[in-house]
Amino acid sequence: MNFAWTVYILKCGDDHLYIGCTENIEERLARHQMGRVPATEKRLPVELIHTISFQDKYKAFAFEKYLKSGSGRAFFKKHFF
Repeated sequence: MNFAWTVYILKCGDDHLYIGCTENIEERLARHQMGRVPATEKRLPVELIHTISFQDKYKAFAFEKYLKSGSGRAFFKKHFF
């Protein structure tokens, strides 16, 4: 089974969470850590705290969108923190 898309959660240096989706988690995490992602460049350092892999791009982006919602953040905190 090939999981091509990853939804990931980072804990930023300011203790906020960042939620994203990518096809290449290693490259994307390196970009975050080097300050090359505008949303996190001023919130370094970042730490990868969770990943969820998907085969389907659209399901991955839908889950990312859900996690960014109020109920999605509550779901994440209840089940993963």
